[in-house]
Amino acid sequence: MDRMLNYTIQKDEDGLRVEQFLRRRGYSRQNLVELKKMPRSILVNGGPRRLNEILTDMDTLTVHIQEHISSLQIPPVRLPLDIIYEDEDIIVINKPAGMPVHPSINNYTNTLANGLAWYYQEQGKPFIFRCTNRLDRDTSGLTIIAKHMLSSNILSRMTVRHEIRREYLAIVRGSVQPAEGTISAPLSRKPGSVIERTVDFDHGERAVTHYQVVEETNGHSLVSLLLETGRTHQIRIHMKYLGFPLIGDYLYNPDMEYMQRQALHSCRLALNHPITGEKLEFRAPLPEDMQSVFPLFRSGFSSCTPVV
Repeated sequence: MDRMLNYTIQKDEDGLRVEQFLRRRGYSRQNLVELKKMPRSILVNGGPRRLNEILTDMDTLTVHIQEHISSLQIPPVRLPLDIIYEDEDIIVINKPAGMPVHPSINNYTNTLANGLAWYYQEQGKPFIFRCTNRLDRDTSGLTIIAKHMLSSNILSRMTVRHEIRREYLAIVRGSVQPAEGTISAPLSRKPGSVIERTVDFDHGERAVTHYQVVEETNGHSLVSLLLETGRTHQIRIHMKYLGFPLIGDYLYNPDMEYMQRQALHSCRLALNHPITGEKLEFRAPLPEDMQSVFPLFRSGFSSCTPVV
């Protein structure tokens, strides 16, 4: 990955050191450490500069990010990828259900990371896997991958600050009451399990989910959910806590009549671009297995309905 970023120094930035300027633009200390290792990575008006040198009004500062080594533990595997958006800084994928995001001991090759490693290998580009919003294996939908160290750092900070709006669609059996609201219930690991989570008001971490019923049909409710926090299994646990667990959820509600995986889909992501600041919004239609529970939506329903 070679990424050139150019900045024009403004009057109110005159007198800043290069390091100070870059820190204000979202570069972490670790980013700056890595840049110092790269040849001619910091240029001012075309000439190399150190991080402690002073900038003046109307200088052109160029940062050259150079990453030429791929993730060594991710073998490239030719897998289908539904690419929603891609530029020099990020790539947005509509991940299918059944595909883990990254390799594990039990699944080393059939992952999103493997597919992306192949995708960039075919282009002759290095690949370091940096996923911002990891989805469970059986959750489908949108996920963002950073393409270099700076976009990864900024996206991570945006996630911590809740600046990335993530909306999901879920299917539950029955009529959800009340039809909209907010679930605020802290989550922690379930005692005796390394996988399961549970509501824990004494020791859990803050977890908040906003929900709204979109449609009811076929004895089920389609629910739109907006995450305020992003805890492991948050939606699955919160809907169970409300009394309406997701169908097909082998961990928390093994109701497999219509679905063989948890009926959960990441349908919308909205954020400001980590480098340009441009407002971005991405949507992914309801997958076929979830549409089968809502046949009336097969032709007319294409994306999620935002929670107010």
